[in-house]
Amino acid sequence: MLKAKFDKSKLPSRHVTEGPERAPHRSYYYAMGLNEDEIAQPFVGVATCWNEAAPCNITLDRQAQAVKIGVKAGSGTPREFATITVTDGIAMGHEGMRSSLASRDAIADTVELTMRGHCYDAIVGLAGCDKSLPGMMMAMVRLNTPSVFIYGGSILPGRFEGHDVTVQDVFEAVGQHQAGAYSEKQLRALEKVACPSAGACGGQFTANTMACVSEAIGLALPNSAGAPAPYESRDHYAVASGEAVMKLLEMNIRARDIVTRKSLENAARVVACTGGSTNAGLHLPAIAHEAGIDFDLDDVCDIFRDTPYFVDLKPGGQYVAKDLYEVGGVPVIMKELRKAGLIHEDCITVTGRSIGEDIDEVTLEADGKVIYPAATPLTETGGVVGLKGNLAPESAIVKVAGMTEEEQVFSGPARVFECEEEAFEAVKAREYKEGEVLVIRNEGPAGGPGMREMLATTAALSGQGMGKKVALITDGRFSGATRGFCVGHVGPESAYGGPIALLKDGDVITIDAIKGEISVDLSDDELATRKKAWSGPRETLYQSGALWKYAQLVGPTRTGAVTHPGAKAERHVYMDL
Repeated sequence: MLKAKFDKSKLPSRHVTEGPERAPHRSYYYAMGLNEDEIAQPFVGVATCWNEAAPCNITLDRQAQAVKIGVKAGSGTPREFATITVTDGIAMGHEGMRSSLASRDAIADTVELTMRGHCYDAIVGLAGCDKSLPGMMMAMVRLNTPSVFIYGGSILPGRFEGHDVTVQDVFEAVGQHQAGAYSEKQLRALEKVACPSAGACGGQFTANTMACVSEAIGLALPNSAGAPAPYESRDHYAVASGEAVMKLLEMNIRARDIVTRKSLENAARVVACTGGSTNAGLHLPAIAHEAGIDFDLDDVCDIFRDTPYFVDLKPGGQYVAKDLYEVGGVPVIMKELRKAGLIHEDCITVTGRSIGEDIDEVTLEADGKVIYPAATPLTETGGVVGLKGNLAPESAIVKVAGMTEEEQVFSGPARVFECEEEAFEAVKAREYKEGEVLVIRNEGPAGGPGMREMLATTAALSGQGMGKKVALITDGRFSGATRGFCVGHVGPESAYGGPIALLKDGDVITIDAIKGEISVDLSDDELATRKKAWSGPRETLYQSGALWKYAQLVGPTRTGAVTHPGAKAERHVYMDL
């Protein structure tokens, strides 16, 4: 096969390789072992989130080598570089979680800076843990280069006492241990087998949710999100991703040609029908922001509301990512959505074809076990629901996958906590009552800072058998592994004087996920009186450094908690400089 030829006079890398004045620049490339032909080819950034922080990232270096093989086969010169990650499973339940959401934007920023500084012409991005997936996709859309995303793959399920387990089971076992229903010996035995391989958390938590998004939105090759991290087939997808980015470069298909309003709607459909993480309600608007598209939490929740839930995945269901892969993965899900008339088929993908053409290639059908037919779903509406009312004028979000209709309405007195630690200690000591609504405030993007996830607290409640007997609301976030009636992203957040900042113990809160409402039994006059008496945002410990900077820049949760003006304000496109 003849290799494609590229005119570098119109590509960013011309600034570092072309003409006599670039001789010093070229000398650096010779120093790294490149030859004249390789320097004359397009430069492709191979961005990886590899590190030794957690199993989700540990195989990305190997997969990056496979991507480079594909880039070379397509007449490109790969240039590998790494960025940071903060892994939620390890950051969870302590001050480290404040770094998690901020890391998403830092990933996007560092990838952008590396690409700009070295004038790379295209990008293949590899990511494994929750925030690294949207962070990498945000960078692609921000730069608007030919781009292909590839997920590092999920962890294999552990096996304990005759059934599959995930890290969610370990978090919940902590609650059982606190309740005296689980011995320390059992807990030690579980922790040793729950995570038996490399890869990201196995349920439809945030990493696998956003991996499904990468395919549905068109930035990843079909079914590339599915194979678990240890599978050798991941390397085949990596090679194919390298080849694909070179074809996109040849056709001048860029990230914003792929990420459109319609493709964002497709992605939201897949989140809803799989009972995906509420964090998608934060990340999809952030990706849209990079393209200059208005697509906020309300828009996401509108799609959730009329999308059937038909994929039975943990935490609301029974199965894990490996099971989904074995029955056909995201392509089969999208095929079912097409049957229901819920997919925009004309959206282009990294294959160079339309979503509809990609779906035409899918031969498998819904297995009726992991993937139900969309015509006979688990429930008629999506597994994630948006809420609004006088307690959340800018909206909030709750995952209802696996909950009955009766469980989706809750009313009770508030028990207010000023931070997650306060709430966790109360839960650990059983200092709460059945029927209460636990309120954790001061955990928003600016007020936290960092919008922490509350998995330690929610898992402890579930482990104590109280997950369905209390509700929990916060201006922070919940892990994709959270289950129970847990409302997150309450906006405006406490730091901005939202109604959540004005609550007192005993205020009666009503949450109705069927109607999409969340309210507190207080008059407008009473709320206004409390607002006047409000003493202002709580001062945090973070008065310098990266988290201080993040708190100064971050915007509302509703629009993705983003930290810059986005594509609407840009004065140039990187690829055209």
